[in-house]
Amino acid sequence: MEPQSSTTLVLCGKTNEEKELAWCLKTNSTLKLPDSSPVNVILHSDIENGEEEDAFGMDSYLNSLSTNRFGKLLIYSPKLASTHDVVSHNFCELPIGSVCVADVQFKGRGRSKNVWESPKGCLLFSFTIQMEDGRVVPLVQYVVCLAMTEAINDVCLQNGIPPLDVRIKWPNDLYLDGLKVGGILCTSTYRSKKFNITAGIGLNVSNQKPTTCLNSVLQRLRCDSQQLQSEDIVAAFFNKFESFYDIFISQGFQALEKLYYKTWLHSGQRVIVQEKNENMDKVSENVVTILGLTSSGFYWLPLKMDRHASFIPMETVLISLKGLSEENWSKAV
Repeated sequence: MEPQSSTTLVLCGKTNEEKELAWCLKTNSTLKLPDSSPVNVILHSDIENGEEEDAFGMDSYLNSLSTNRFGKLLIYSPKLASTHDVVSHNFCELPIGSVCVADVQFKGRGRSKNVWESPKGCLLFSFTIQMEDGRVVPLVQYVVCLAMTEAINDVCLQNGIPPLDVRIKWPNDLYLDGLKVGGILCTSTYRSKKFNITAGIGLNVSNQKPTTCLNSVLQRLRCDSQQLQSEDIVAAFFNKFESFYDIFISQGFQALEKLYYKTWLHSGQRVIVQEKNENMDKVSENVVTILGLTSSGFYWLPLKMDRHASFIPMETVLISLKGLSEENWSKAV
């Protein structure tokens, strides 16, 4: 049997507190991988030759970061199986808000057990969140989506580039010019009366395949002299996410809805709703317009039932999102 190859993890921190924690993680060999394969942990401060030219710029990222909690402890790897697995498997050993970034991953995870293609040039990172109110946990993915769209525009404006029209496709995809350029995956476990959440993001920054990427669109807009950098986007994301997350926790998602609806694809969208009767032997169809989201994060659809107009949350019906979904039919679960 051939020995398993080692995964390199480079640790660095924003402040002395995170730098000391990084040293402890390395010294105590704390970080593990789900498959128990070897891990080679390195402190960023111990790297003598500096960062490789096409690698994630850790110094640039930390210099642009202005948060109080999120993104301050960074785990970087040039290549690993999954950033999501690194932070979720080591969740209890890391401070909340820790982030893992990789240049390439070969077992990226998508929604519904889909595989996320992760070529060079794709921004790949996962980070930790902890929440107590399980009723709003499903909504945190919308906050992540919104923060990413706003972060991309912030970086564009900082570089004198027109904002890119990155839009949210419910529940957790990012689209640009009608093509998918990003996706968000949030998973959670319940422990000690708290929800431990791992949020993973994949964003096509410089990779033209499998669909398109942000920098390819900039080239078409004749802005190719200015290319977006992954480290700038991650820093801008956490700067924006921390602000949105604080609003979300203190005021609820309603305080972010107006901005969210400006970004998502579904305002005023017409969809076909199929609903079974009480005996489950007949199906009726209605064409309705999506009005927004319920308090639990599903579509609000206007349906007439028993001669009375009412609003039915999407989780109770089967819908067709023609022209937007890769699958002809999707069910909210």
